Amino acid sequence: MKNVKIFFNQPEELAPTNIEPLTRITGLYFIFLGEKRIPYPFGNSRLIYIGMSEKRTNSIGNRLSDHYTGRSGNIGLTNYRKAEGLLFTYINFEMLRAIWKSAIQDLESYLILDFVSKYGVYPICNNKTGFEVLEHDLKTIPEVDWHYFE
Repeated sequence: MKNVKIFFNQPEELAPTNIEPLTRITGLYFIFLGEKRIPYPFGNSRLIYIGMSEKRTNSIGNRLSDHYTGRSGNIGLTNYRKAEGLLFTYINFEMLRAIWKSAIQDLESYLILDFVSKYGVYPICNNKTGFEVLEHDLKTIPEVDWHYFE
């Protein structure tokens, strides 16, 4: 088993000009607040959503655009954007293929469940639960820099 640290790029404002370059890129994206921190049971975090794009036809750019406009149907993200403004960062899945042999859905689930283990609940705007990938025999264990969102 190999541990791999996952770090994040500089945050971008969730705005059309920052979203457009991500068309046709697949991977994971993280939406968070600029200043306000959510009081989760085990600590405070600005992270409110972990999402993914598994196909270029439904790229990170498309998914973020849907969240920006409200087409995604996630009322929490829509209202936080209106009230606070939102930031995002992402991980291009192509860059992880050499170290993560499972499906991208498993990585998203792993990260959501890892967040739960650190903060006590799912990110406030995630409407689904992660699969129990934490109990699988993983060859690579991602170590996430959750402090990035604090």
